[in-house]
Amino acid sequence: MDKSLKIVLLLLILLQAGPLTAQKFGYIDSEYILNKHPDYKVVQGELDKLSTDWKKEAQSLDQEVKDLTTQLKAEEVLLTEEMYQQRLEEIKAKQKASQEFNSRIFGIDGMYYQKQAELLQPLQSKIYDAIERVSRRNNLAVLFDKAAGPSAIIYTDPRHDYSEFVLEELGIEENN
Repeated sequence: MDKSLKIVLLLLILLQAGPLTAQKFGYIDSEYILNKHPDYKVVQGELDKLSTDWKKEAQSLDQEVKDLTTQLKAEEVLLTEEMYQQRLEEIKAKQKASQEFNSRIFGIDGMYYQKQAELLQPLQSKIYDAIERVSRRNNLAVLFDKAAGPSAIIYTDPRHDYSEFVLEELGIEENN
């Protein structure tokens, strides 16, 4: 009886320890996945075009300020103090307008970053859904993103890289 009690206790302990199996970990490289996705190239092209247009506009505003400053220096001796101060105020106003434009477009919450978020959101949702499906299919407890910085990942074994599985889930084939 003593021996059977020990066996029963051992079986109960083993049944309790069953769920304590090792967790599976993996990682992806979201930058690699984004660069492979064809929609990303389209989004990036649209953002580059917008950025180029806005940069030209910002450069035009800066050039106006430079031209006004050069013109003021050339005519400085011909102007009265009142006219000189008036032109100086115009230059300062143009400089301020230029800085406000740059801040409004390229600032922290600027139009460029808002447009970037708007265009990338659907693509990021697709990728996240694919990552979730791959994680569930491979019974992963944790999936790290190698491209997210600053990262605590110091070393990665390529055997645990699930980026290709995510690309496959998205229907993107290797073209290299």
